[in-house]
Amino acid sequence: MCWLVYIVVLTDLTHWYCSSKCCCCLCTVRCQKFLISCVGEDWIFLILLGLFMALLSWLVDFGIGICLQSQKWMYVNLESNVFLQYLAWVTYPVVLITFSAGFTQLLAPQAVGSGIPEIKTILRGVVLKECLTFKTFVAKVIGLTSALGSGMPLGKESPFVHIASLGAALLCKFMSLFGGIYENESRNIELLSVACAVGVSCVFAAPIGGLLFSIEAMSTFFTVRNYWRGFFAATVTAFMYRVLAVWNRDEVTITALLPTNFRQDFPFDLQELPAFAVLGIASGLGGALFVCLNRQIVQLIRNQKTIKKFLMKKRLLYPALVTLLVSTLTFPPGFGQFMAAKLTQMESLETLLDNQTWSKQGIPEEFDSNSHSQAWKHPQVNVFVTLTLFVVMKFWMSALAMTMPVPCGAFMPVFVIGAAFGRLVGESMAAWFPDGVHSDGTIYPIEPGVYAAVGAAALSGAVTHTVSTAVVVFELTGQISHILPVMIAVILANAVAQSLQPSLYDSLIMIKKLPYLPELGWGHHEYYNICVEDIMIRDVMYITLNCCYRDLHDVLLTGHLKTLALLESSESMILLGSIERAQIQALLSLQLGRPRRLKYLRDRATAEKRLSVVSHPSSEDGSTMVNQEVHFQVNKESSFSSTPTPSMKPLKPALKRPSVVDCPTEIPMPTSKSKHTQNLYYQQQWSLSLLPCLSNNCISFIFYSEREWEENQLDEQVNFDNCMIDPAPIQLVESTSLHKTHTIFSLLGLDHAYVTSIGRLIGVVSLKELQKAIEGSVAVKGVNVRPPLASFRDSGTSGTIMNNENKARDLHKLWNRRKLMSLPKEHRASDSDEKSK
Repeated sequence: MCWLVYIVVLTDLTHWYCSSKCCCCLCTVRCQKFLISCVGEDWIFLILLGLFMALLSWLVDFGIGICLQSQKWMYVNLESNVFLQYLAWVTYPVVLITFSAGFTQLLAPQAVGSGIPEIKTILRGVVLKECLTFKTFVAKVIGLTSALGSGMPLGKESPFVHIASLGAALLCKFMSLFGGIYENESRNIELLSVACAVGVSCVFAAPIGGLLFSIEAMSTFFTVRNYWRGFFAATVTAFMYRVLAVWNRDEVTITALLPTNFRQDFPFDLQELPAFAVLGIASGLGGALFVCLNRQIVQLIRNQKTIKKFLMKKRLLYPALVTLLVSTLTFPPGFGQFMAAKLTQMESLETLLDNQTWSKQGIPEEFDSNSHSQAWKHPQVNVFVTLTLFVVMKFWMSALAMTMPVPCGAFMPVFVIGAAFGRLVGESMAAWFPDGVHSDGTIYPIEPGVYAAVGAAALSGAVTHTVSTAVVVFELTGQISHILPVMIAVILANAVAQSLQPSLYDSLIMIKKLPYLPELGWGHHEYYNICVEDIMIRDVMYITLNCCYRDLHDVLLTGHLKTLALLESSESMILLGSIERAQIQALLSLQLGRPRRLKYLRDRATAEKRLSVVSHPSSEDGSTMVNQEVHFQVNKESSFSSTPTPSMKPLKPALKRPSVVDCPTEIPMPTSKSKHTQNLYYQQQWSLSLLPCLSNNCISFIFYSEREWEENQLDEQVNFDNCMIDPAPIQLVESTSLHKTHTIFSLLGLDHAYVTSIGRLIGVVSLKELQKAIEGSVAVKGVNVRPPLASFRDSGTSGTIMNNENKARDLHKLWNRRKLMSLPKEHRASDSDEKSK
């Protein structure tokens, strides 16, 4: 009885333990799912991205500050010897720039430049995988720190847009471990536009301006649902960036990055508005000139074959020479004394935004000795000469430095140049109106710092073709009282610059020849007169629904299109859908793949073996003869394989099904071989691999029968049931205008679109043709020679009525034909199971 009680108690304990264990496991699984769902939320991702980019921006600034302080320390400690000062002043930036160029070139050449042209291309829908890798991220950060630490006139804002996009892409890969939502490619592209706002915000601590800049400069069409994501992430990174400055005791509290003390009660007089307008127009001309100068320098280097070959061999020589030239001209005891060469870009910008009037000082000793404004004074020349030399020298130096193969941007140098030009105009106004502006008996002096802020926003907006630079200036200075003059100058600068030159980023896209769709210019009415039929390609490569596998093979060998049109027949030209090239490769792999070949060869060998056993039951001579024949055949094939052949790449299947994935060897794609050579290659690849597993009596028949089998397989009709077909590809009618086509391509990120007429395929328009049409129409003011089909579009009323009647008749025929046919559908196991049931 005791044993029975013990067994019952033990059973109860075991049951309780198992049930409690199951409950614990269930709770653990639920907690894990809850955490994964929380981590997959957008706000978690945006907080992580903002915090990470703010910390990275602060660390990069810390490294740049150490490098600049080291250069100043060497310069100050060598005051006793001017020659040693010059060597230290020149050698230090040359070493840093050379290291930046070499490190970037070795690790990731995609990190060279600003990175905004590549991000614009990616947001357009073009895949540039190498631009969003971890190696590019490391090369960009280290190369940018070294380049800016050299003191060259380069910027940080544009490269940090690329760095933020890299951080977002890498963070998406990491977050995909917790949830599959971050594996969506379209959603990740939307997050890249958010990262662009973060990149600007973590440089200027301007969340609103950063978001607006990312919308203007990066996106052709912006998704409204990303608006709150951009604001949230930009605010997090700006807040964290300023908190780190307070933590490092650089600031007392969270304030604007460059706080100013402009007058608030009477910020400006109406009489000053013409001066602000002239400043905006001049900044527009200067922005267009900067873009043109930068492009001309690059084209000059590329067009000179001697210089190009020399620089290709000595890749590090060009940045070293440019740095040597700029450093020599900015040497403080030399020519640099006329352009405040001792100041860094941020120190120069801080002094230029000062509201104290320099031109009234008269003598240099009246400058504040404790401020950085001392660098702008010179015993022999006044501030007008100093500011003029600074603007002219920094203008071409920045355009030249932008061509170096290092991670760099142009926003900050252009911003400083615009501030200096605005300061020059402000000092001129202060000299022309020494008593200031009179209003109601009160004298309000001219504040040149206001003109500096207006000039900085106007010139940077003209170079980038954005209006959001005005908002960046408001957040950078912490004052919004001068919103009207800043907006007037920025709008006028954009109007002038856009009518003369593309933006700096579009210019770099054209220089790098990236697949990007150019914007439609202003006032070009010919865009509305050009139709799709004027620019489309009429000779379209396609496949039909009743084609054979040989047609698929020929299409793969003759063209390199990623997508092919699927038609009903060559006579009707009815467009049924589109099929990707990878799907065609998968169809050929299934038809001529290893499993089908092995099955055929085994069946053939078995049949031949049975015939040989029936005809020659025990003949030694017969076996000897077969062995000799086999020996001859193998030597023949091996001699063929020993000859050098071109490289043959296998066709990769796209359908991830077991029948396709399990095939270890695919069909080769020889580019310049005859059909006889291809068949011999198939024989050599598949037949020789079966020699160890087949008997000697059947090998002699393999090489002759396999070629015939392959020809028969290629002549069979294609079965599209196991193929993915897009039944609704993007289609345009022949009368679609160029303006509407541009809008559709930009909005959907298309690479091509089919042109149909009542369902019939008549042509195709790709991104290349659209780009040529836009650039050509801008150059020649429209199409000079009208295509033949354009005359029918402009015909009279009677012709239009007859054409409509014919189209209606064809439409009825097409509708009747569509009722009798259906597209092939992908076979599913569930459907077959239901039918069997």
